[in-house]
Formats: sequence, C-alpha cells, structure tokens
Amino acid sequence: MEERHKKILQRNRTNLVKELDPSRLYDLLLEKRIFTQDMIDEIKSAGTRRDQARELVRDIATRGSRAFPLFVEILRETGHLSLVEALQEGAPLGPLQPSDPPVPRPVVQPLPIGQFMPFSSCFTTGLRLISLPRPAPDGDFLKPRPQRVRRDSIQSYKMDAAPCGHCLIINNVEFDPRSELNNRSGSDVDRERLERRFKELNFIVEVKTNLKQRQIKHELSALSNKDHSPFDCCVVIILSHGTEVSHNRFPGAVYGVDGLFVPVQHITNYLNGQRCPSLQGKPKLFFIQACGGDEKDTGFEFSPEDELAPSCGGEDDQTDAIPMSSSSDSLSMSDEPDARATLPTPSDILVSYSTFPGYVSWRDPRLGSWYVETLDHVLAENAATDDLVTMLMMVNHEVSQNSAKGLYKQMPGSFNFLRKLLYFQAQN
Repeated sequence: MEERHKKILQRNRTNLVKELDPSRLYDLLLEKRIFTQDMIDEIKSAGTRRDQARELVRDIATRGSRAFPLFVEILRETGHLSLVEALQEGAPLGPLQPSDPPVPRPVVQPLPIGQFMPFSSCFTTGLRLISLPRPAPDGDFLKPRPQRVRRDSIQSYKMDAAPCGHCLIINNVEFDPRSELNNRSGSDVDRERLERRFKELNFIVEVKTNLKQRQIKHELSALSNKDHSPFDCCVVIILSHGTEVSHNRFPGAVYGVDGLFVPVQHITNYLNGQRCPSLQGKPKLFFIQACGGDEKDTGFEFSPEDELAPSCGGEDDQTDAIPMSSSSDSLSMSDEPDARATLPTPSDILVSYSTFPGYVSWRDPRLGSWYVETLDHVLAENAATDDLVTMLMMVNHEVSQNSAKGLYKQMPGSFNFLRKLLYFQAQN
C-alpha cells in the first residue's frame, strides 16, 4: 500500500474502529482478493466488533497497492458512506479498475431421505466438477485417491507463490578469541547444503557470515521490515554455538562471534504477527543448529529386532556446546511452573532444534553436523511427497541412530505451532 494511503488510514483509525462493521465486509474482502480466508479467520478471532475492526484496519495497511481503493469501494457497497467520505477527503480515488466478477455461489439441494442418485451422477459447484464415488464390484464405495492440497485451506498452507519466500541463513564460523568459543569447523559444509536446498525449494536465500550479537539482531530486524505480502513463507536458519538460558517461550540461545548470545524466543519475536504483519497467517520456520546446553547423552541400551544397527560418528566429532549462561538450571523445578503459566500460543511458527534442550549437538569438522546433513538428505528425498512435520520426524529418527566417539547420542526436536500441514515446492 502506498504511504499516503497508510497515513489516511492512520488519521481515520479512531472513526474506522468506532463505526466499522467487519462482518459485512468479509465476503467482499475475499472476493476482491484483499485477504485470504486464513487472514479473515485471524481477524474474527480478535473478539469483539471493535477488536475485529482494529485488526482489520491494521492488516489492510499491509496489503498491495490496490488494497486502499478496493477497501473504499467495499465500504461504499456495504453502506459505510460516512467512512467513504472521510477516506476520500485525503485521497481522490478516480475511476477504479473493474474487479473480478464475483464467483457464483452454488445452491445445493439436499437429497430426499432414502433416495439415491445414480453412481455416475455429478454436480457443478461453479468452480469445478465433482464426481460422486463409484461403487466397487462388491457394492462398497471406492474412496477417491487422496491428493495433496496446494491451496490455502484447513488441510495445508498455501505454498505456491513464486518465489515462495525469504530464507535467511546466519553462519557463524570464526569466533573472537576473547569469547573463549572455538571456531566451528565444518559449518561451511552445512551452509552450502542448506543454501542449495532452499534455493531448490524456491526460496530467496540470503547468507550472512560471522555476525556479532548486534548484527544478528539487525539482520532479523531487516527481515521483519520486508514486505512479505507476495510470499507464502519465511525461513530463518542459524548455525552457531548455543547455550541454555532461562526462558518462558522457546528454549535456548545462539551466540554471535563476539561471545554475546541472542535467545531463541527473541529471534522468533522478530517475525510474529505484531512485529511483521505481512507474515500473519503464514508459516514462519526456524532451524537452529546449535547446542541446547552442555550435557552429553550416552543413551540407553536398546536392541529391538526391527531396528537397524546405529551408525557411528567420527572420533573427532565436535560439539556446539557452551555451558549455561545462568547459575540456575532453566529446566529445574523452580522454572517449570513459570514456563507453563506464561507459555503463549504463537500461531504459524515452528522451531526445529538440532538437539534436545540441555544437550550438546554434534558436528564433524569435515562433513558438517549430523542434524544438517540429515535434514538436507530428508528434504531432498521426501519434500515432493511429505509434509514438513513428517519429515522432521524422519530427521529425528535418523539422527538418533548415530553415535559420537562410539558413545554419545543426539536427539533433535521441534516446537510446533503450525495450524496446518506444510508442503514445500519441490519437483517430483
């Protein structure tokens, strides 16, 4: 939206919130393609009429250049004439380009009880032709073969924008000697793998190397300030040393090369709905290759007949572990009640960790980290057919089979607040 139109909305915000009846606008906002159904649902969930109006006015400012004149046109069609007059005083609209004709809404008549239509029958919705299922030879219906849904629906996120969205990779390799953090040999292998993989998944990939804490925050802020309206998703990947910190949302923190850390919960906040309105209702994905603490997991004896023999990591495998930055244990009983009481429900966010909170994450100096190598392999093999959460379970299983120095184990995990299935753009 043009800056002058945003200022007009801002000047009239009080009257809009006071007089606007959002329920009369929703159908037209969908028909004119200003909002998606997901965005409408988010506005409805705000609560009262005034709260919904406030959310609608805020969200309309994040849409494209035609959003303002179309919004005024909708206000006129729904009888909000005083608001139309107020908005037009500061922005003569001129003739509007004709919007797409509304799609006819089908009227489906219920079938009489006990009466069946012929199996070959079908009906027209105005959008597409839907055939009724045909019977099997024994009289039972054959269920239609399930197909992946590629539209914004209750089943899966819309992920067909070209390109799909931005992907920021922060790769910290060489650390200031004063930080007492070792250089991360092998991290460039991880960076190369993920840069190539997410380009193949149709993301705009930007790589930043060896950032201090302040620079990490700057890059995240810059990503938050971008207009994500044309895109369907946003990805942040951080490869660095990590530590365990007290938290009330997402655990863990990642280090800048100056030895100062940024909590993961602060990283996710940069892209939440309040800080980045153009990503509301869209999936925000965070992949963290860093230790969650300094504990080493020796695993436990387990020998089921149907499990494959675990693979062994190299003798020179390294960790991304840094001792916890607080004298108290963030997973202790004293922190548990507070974490549970204040845990929010941030929608459309997934944070994938290379290791379970509190434990080290293993990295081979020549081959890269277990987690990234496995994630890259799983995405290459399965992105065309499986959703993200299913693929992350595959990553969990494969990494759990490895052993470092013939002894230590690693278990990735994720905090998943996605509301739908997520399928990447991938070639079959």
